[in-house]
Amino acid sequence: MSSIPAESASDALLRPIRSGNAFEETVERLLQMVRLGVYAPGESLLPERELARRLGVSRDTVREAIRSLAEAGYLVTTRGRYGGTFLAENLPKAEPVTPGHRTEADVDDLLTVRELLEVGAIRMASRRSLSAAERDLLWTRLTDVMEATPEAYRRLDSRLHLTFAELVGAPSLTALVADNRMLINQMLDQIPLLERNIAHSNEQHHVIVLAVLTGDQDRAVQAMEEHLAGTAALLRGFLGDSTAIDRTATPSDC
Repeated sequence: MSSIPAESASDALLRPIRSGNAFEETVERLLQMVRLGVYAPGESLLPERELARRLGVSRDTVREAIRSLAEAGYLVTTRGRYGGTFLAENLPKAEPVTPGHRTEADVDDLLTVRELLEVGAIRMASRRSLSAAERDLLWTRLTDVMEATPEAYRRLDSRLHLTFAELVGAPSLTALVADNRMLINQMLDQIPLLERNIAHSNEQHHVIVLAVLTGDQDRAVQAMEEHLAGTAALLRGFLGDSTAIDRTATPSDC
């Protein structure tokens, strides 16, 4: 049986921490993997030793980060022969994070960067000759998001989009997509899930995945551009009348 892509989202997100905020960044990286769907509820995290090695921090730092996230309800740690650290089956409900003094220019910047990253990723992915494991993984991610409950939809949608980046095989790209998606998700948390929009998004997801699987680069790019444009339109529509965007702020105010 073929293995999953070597350059996975976890490989990209578990890159060495370079700042002096080892604990805080370890918590951030683990939360990124939770919120972007890299781990599924009930799934086991890597052992502390391996997490510490990949992040370039001490095991004590990893242990403290895991303990803090367990106390917050995101992780469950068990002892014994089959023990380990697992993602909680029922995650805490995310509280919407107000973007603060984010101007229309800031929002446009995030959406532009998203388009550059994700359209570029889908162009590259559709050029590749995918392995059987990669094809199975992509189809599984699509099925998961199409069958998602409203509560799990954005997490599984994020995971599908990260998978597109993973298929390129460049961990730096996956890391950039993940960072951008976390900021996009902060804005998405400000707007309601619309049933018709979810159905339309999944239709587009299906087209994108089929185009990647058949190597139809032009169709994949066109479908991704349309998909991202739809999300951008909703964000601008909902947030355009919201105090979440400060139209009067100057760059020095942000």
